[in-house]
Amino acid sequence: MTIGLLKEPSGEHRVALLPENIKTLTDLKVSVKVESEAGALAFATNSDYTSAGANITSRTDTLTADVLVSINPPTNAELAQLKPEQVLICVFQPLSNRALVEKLLSLKVTSFSLDNIPRTTRAQAMDVLSSMATVAGYKAVLIAASASPRFFPMFMTAAGSIIPSKVLVLGAGVAGLQAIATARRLGAVVEAFDVRTAAEEEVKSLGAKFVKVEGAKDEATAGGYAVEQSDEYKAKQQALVQEHAAKANIIITTAQIPGRKAPILITEATVGKMQPGSVIVDLAAATGGNCALTENDKTVVKEGVTIIGDSNLATTMPADASKMFGKNVINFLKLLIADEGSLNLNWEDEIVAKTCVTHSGEVKSEGVNKILFQPETA
Repeated sequence: MTIGLLKEPSGEHRVALLPENIKTLTDLKVSVKVESEAGALAFATNSDYTSAGANITSRTDTLTADVLVSINPPTNAELAQLKPEQVLICVFQPLSNRALVEKLLSLKVTSFSLDNIPRTTRAQAMDVLSSMATVAGYKAVLIAASASPRFFPMFMTAAGSIIPSKVLVLGAGVAGLQAIATARRLGAVVEAFDVRTAAEEEVKSLGAKFVKVEGAKDEATAGGYAVEQSDEYKAKQQALVQEHAAKANIIITTAQIPGRKAPILITEATVGKMQPGSVIVDLAAATGGNCALTENDKTVVKEGVTIIGDSNLATTMPADASKMFGKNVINFLKLLIADEGSLNLNWEDEIVAKTCVTHSGEVKSEGVNKILFQPETA
């Protein structure tokens, strides 16, 4: 079996596999093709890959590999060149990308979307969403600190005392918890809000205060994500968030719902009550944003508040982000590689079955099929 590593499109600095991952694959008796300069922006050279045992090839040649690995999917024109027996492994958010799912169905290509990996204990080592959320939560705080006109820690100086910044984190999943930890390391006073009651203990363990709204619907089956709440709860939530936001110097927002628009947690009115010079970093910008004034991939200033909309902060730390992503990919690939390096699609394996989106012209993932093609039963 041959695995092909593709170079990412413009704007993406990460790479799906680093040279350190290649030996693991060759030890499993798999040959690896790497598109020339695939890892250049992640500081991995062609010679690094060849030294590890890979073959450097053109994009055209790489696309002929039995299994294609990348972060972003190939273009539609390139997908049209794929044969039914080929396997595509990348991140393409099937719940919000029906057109691509239908394209893959028509091609009868076997596709795995790594953001579809079930969030179970066994799958943690393959969970690219958690890995990249760790990077995003960390970087969001650094960006906020850089954009803020205020210090994060308290200072006692001959010129007087500086009070610490107040940071509010909305959503205490992986990104939110990393944001909390990073803000605390920088010396800020941190509060956090999440609809999931299980998050309270984790927030407090990091030294932050948990902002609690009573009456939340907490679904254990949501895979670690937020769930849609009642109108009554949303009203109470908005009132409490606005109260705390008005006192915050920095807000980091991370709340998302799979296959749905991100919930609005910070209204235009809330922004108007914030202190001039405050900063909002919205990690849910790609799905509409948690702030009503967020513009995806843009930094805007409204009412004196800087609002940074960026859902792809992981690409700004390509070395370590690629290291984490590559380890996740290797752990997943091990499920697909049998003895002598052959392909093994074991549909009895829950991780393989749930991560696979399309196979032989059918939707393999029950979750994707239910939401995209059977919405009346959702």
